[in-house]
Amino acid sequence: MKIALMDSGIGLLAATAAVRRLRPDADLVLSLDPDGMPWGPRTPEDLTGRAVAVAEAAAAHDPAALIIGCNTATVHALPTLRALLEPGLPVVGTVPAIKPAAAGGGHFAIWATPATTGSPYQRGLIRDHATGATVTEVPCHGLAEAVEHADAEAIDAAVAAAAALTPDDVGTVVLGCTHYELVAERIRAAVQRPGRPPLVLHGSADAVAAQALRRIGELPAPDAAPGGTLTVLLSGRPGELPAAAAEYAEGRSLRAVTPAR
Repeated sequence: MKIALMDSGIGLLAATAAVRRLRPDADLVLSLDPDGMPWGPRTPEDLTGRAVAVAEAAAAHDPAALIIGCNTATVHALPTLRALLEPGLPVVGTVPAIKPAAAGGGHFAIWATPATTGSPYQRGLIRDHATGATVTEVPCHGLAEAVEHADAEAIDAAVAAAAALTPDDVGTVVLGCTHYELVAERIRAAVQRPGRPPLVLHGSADAVAAQALRRIGELPAPDAAPGGTLTVLLSGRPGELPAAAAEYAEGRSLRAVTPAR
């Protein structure tokens, strides 16, 4: 079984690690776009064009499913990618975990990129899944870029700035960008308030990985013998993961996966 994941950069590592937890025997195709990143500042049309190229590069390796490991690309490119690739290749998008956060009750915050914060897309998700809940949208300036480059000082500064915008009574934070899941514990440490219950963080990686398996009729097999192969595509070219990936546990775990030949 082969699963492909796509993103402009290493934000896809969180979903990749989730796939590995559910199916350590899966072959992986990771399709990144270093020539076109970052995708966030691009127009929707331009971003969709980049996403199509990255998706087609992954599809050429004949995966059973394609995961869009990027919230922004899901917003703008998911309909186009599904029209282009389905039903032959199921395409699974990444949506912020607003629904489960709202189900937990209480005041929750959504940390997202400045472009996503306050957008019609995110406001629509809040309207559909968190009616009546108290929600604070928190723009995280520079956090995705800092994570992409594994810039520890910039990560700490961006997390601290976002934490300062997060009300003290927030008990749950939705990680509305896949990059943020790579620094979840730094976010937890920054937002946790003395005397408050443990902060709950909601990412999307586990749900996305499970949905991909459901779409192709496969069951989780976390006890399967580790195996599979790893293919990395950089703007369509065979390559290796960026050096910054090794700064995160999710990236280091891929060292044990055999490169595809």
